[in-house]
Formats: sequence, C-alpha cells, structure tokens
Amino acid sequence: MSNSLLQKGMEWIYTNFKKNTAKMLIWTGVAGWSLSSLAQIGAVMFNPKISKEQKSFLVPQEFMDAVVNIGSFFLVTQAAKKMISKMASTGKVAPMKVRQYLNKHKDLYADKVGKIDFDLDEVLKKNADFPKDSYYTYKNFITTVGTVGASVLSSNIITPVVRNYTASDVQKNILRKQPPPTNYSGSMKI
Repeated sequence: MSNSLLQKGMEWIYTNFKKNTAKMLIWTGVAGWSLSSLAQIGAVMFNPKISKEQKSFLVPQEFMDAVVNIGSFFLVTQAAKKMISKMASTGKVAPMKVRQYLNKHKDLYADKVGKIDFDLDEVLKKNADFPKDSYYTYKNFITTVGTVGASVLSSNIITPVVRNYTASDVQKNILRKQPPPTNYSGSMKI
C-alpha cells in the first residue's frame, strides 16, 4: 500500500465509518455545506465589482445563511440518525434473523423489545448465537437511508424556510436602522 496522504485519509475514513455510513454522510454533508459557505462568503468579499456598502450587507447575510444551512442540516440529520438507530437497537425495527432470535428467547426478551432501555448491542455481547452480522448490516442500512431522507428534508424544505425567515428578519432590522429616503427637495417621501 502507498503511504500517500490520500491513502492514509481513505484508510482513516474506512476505519472510522465502515460500520456507520450514516455518520459519514452527516460529517461529509457538514463539511460540504461549510466549504460551500466559505466559498460564497469569499466570492462576495473579494469581488471588486461589489461595493463596500453591498459587502457590508451581503457578507453578514451569507454568514447567517451558512449558520442556518449547516445548523439545520446537522441537527435534522443527527436527530434522525439517533432516532432510527435507537429503534434498531431496541428491536422495535429488526431484520428477520433478529426477530427469530428474539422470538426463540421470548422468556428473556418478550417484555423488553421496543423499550427505550433495551439494547440489542448488550444482548449480542452476552450471547454468541445472536445474529450479529444481520443486526449490524440492517442497523447500518436503515440509519443510512433515514439519514439520506433527513438530509433531503433538511436541505430542500427546512433550510430554505428557516433561511428565508431569518433573512427577512435581518433585512427588516437593517431597513429600520437606515434613515428614511428623501425626495429631491429634501423633504421626506410619504
């Protein structure tokens, strides 16, 4: 294997995210939103065609957009991942092999399945015959699908609504602070 920086990076990603691709999706999404926001702010700041007055308005607006975009994406996807992961670890949703295992051991688990304090990760540590591979594959799959769905919801519905509301509020505050426009004779417009 090559000892290149890219190779080491790929190995780190594989080691840290191989069992939890939903976690990787969240962090790469946050990184993508962050880089995109930095590029947008930089484009406004270093564009010589934009006046200082416009920049003084646009840079804070782009910064607030970045906060909303990144915050909304992270909070919504992280919450979805945790909720779905918890449903899988309590056995509320489970693949057929895990259901069969739990049914086979009804005397131990029947009244615990789906309860918030029940954890299949603890069950598999104590029982060698637990279908570990089936459980982890399923849990990874449903948390990944749920995270993708949450990222679409966040990026395309929640973020634009929150961003528009925030931008409108900021714009209203800026307009309130500006002096009222005057007409050519120096008197105020009505």
